[in-house]
Amino acid sequence: MKFGVSTLVTDESIGPASLGRALEERGFESLFVGEHTHIPVKRETPWPGGGELRRELYRTIDPFVALTAAAMVTERLLLGGGVFQVAQRDPLTLAKEIASLDLVSGGRVVAGVGAGWNREEIRNHGTEPRTRMALMRERVLAMKALWSEEEAEFHGDFVAFDPVFCWPKPVQRPHPPVMVVGNHPAVVERVLDYGDAWGLIWLPVMVEGESALGPVIADFRRRAQERGRKYIPVTAYQVLPDREAVASIVAAGVDRILFTLPTVPEEETLRSLDEMAALFV
Repeated sequence: MKFGVSTLVTDESIGPASLGRALEERGFESLFVGEHTHIPVKRETPWPGGGELRRELYRTIDPFVALTAAAMVTERLLLGGGVFQVAQRDPLTLAKEIASLDLVSGGRVVAGVGAGWNREEIRNHGTEPRTRMALMRERVLAMKALWSEEEAEFHGDFVAFDPVFCWPKPVQRPHPPVMVVGNHPAVVERVLDYGDAWGLIWLPVMVEGESALGPVIADFRRRAQERGRKYIPVTAYQVLPDREAVASIVAAGVDRILFTLPTVPEEETLRSLDEMAALFV
């Protein structure tokens, strides 16, 4: 089992270089960071986490700056988007950013992708929230073409460009794995359609009962086999560092567990990492 963390890195948290170094020193496999370009002050979209919107959601450091800083002080740590907000990013620019990070890190990138939840934030980027899933699909497919083809072109309803040169190419060939993140039933279809991995957002209710993780993973494996897909790794995302939860996830056949790391200053972060590492790593 591979263990990593997912977190939001901000101007008030532990720095990304210190975090990357601390994770690798303690034996963690990966660091996945989330992003928000901004949060509109006037907002109708409820936060999926419930309650008041957390402060760190509108103070995130750009993920490519954070992950590059972590890359420069580590040798083995995987660097992931948790998630890259594809519906809010130009695909030509995003493809170059991911490929560049993969190059400077020596091929250690996992491109976790999502379409976002905050409709007001999405609209500020000129994107219609109702069509963001279709937009994300085309942008991911366009990026895969940019990464893998010397003269790439793409023609869709939302993304269109004639043959272009786009370098650097990523170290990982044909490209870094694209991990589609979410736990809605429709996410499985997106993974099978254009994803290379599934980032399943874990919920405490999945430890037992009707929402237990085992049947979810078994159904996913069955559908992937029916579609002729090769083995698709599954990452359990936003997991609590709890022995019962970890045992349940391991038994379900998940490939990686990402513990949720609170966004706090360095001393508190290091204490949390020590506690997690002592139990699971």
